[in-house]
Amino acid sequence: MEQEDQAWQRLDKFLVFARFNKTRSEAGAAIAAGRVRINRLATDKPHFKIRPGDVLTLTLPRGVRVVRVRALARRRGPASEAAGLIEEIGEAG
Repeated sequence: MEQEDQAWQRLDKFLVFARFNKTRSEAGAAIAAGRVRINRLATDKPHFKIRPGDVLTLTLPRGVRVVRVRALARRRGPASEAAGLIEEIGEAG
């Protein structure tokens, strides 16, 4: 069985650790509302397993962001640490 936080991580946890949302319940609400896509596919599942290399399309209050997951985190750290978890691809067009 795969070990979470090494090979994969729940989508809602990643969104909190990468500082897109403040809480898992906030992340879950955004996911359920259809504001998150993984590799261009819509999901409404907070427990979706993401892995490094996955591309997330996020509809945020400040606009749409497209990012590639570079690494998984063990905790919600400072913004500088969170920035290392993703690679900015650009804005959805």
